[in-house]
Amino acid sequence: QVQLVESGGGLVQAGGSLRLSCAASGSIFSLNVMAWYRQAPGKQRELVARFHSGGIINYAASVKGRFTISRDNAKSTVYLQMNSLKPEDTAVYYCNLDNMLPGQIYHYWGQGTQVTVSS
Repeated sequence: QVQLVESGGGLVQAGGSLRLSCAASGSIFSLNVMAWYRQAPGKQRELVARFHSGGIINYAASVKGRFTISRDNAKSTVYLQMNSLKPEDTAVYYCNLDNMLPGQIYHYWGQGTQVTVSS
């Protein structure tokens, strides 16, 4: 089993910065993806950024150039540095870990952390 614990959310003014952290514990496969998703009120959950264990990184177009995902494999932790925040970035941010085996993917989610950007 895997547990994900997020931290770092809060209230910030537009143009400000926040750094989210997500610490994973339990069985983490060597082939995995750690990612951040977000869900705003009344909207579907969307991918923000993902970091494959092989080194591939992807960003949503809406955050590219402003957000940076990184990971510390020794600490089993993924980070999301969010700069130049906008009110439309307001959402609950969820950490995600996908453990992968050939033909199988196991999905795990954190409890979510609120990010509120005031105008």
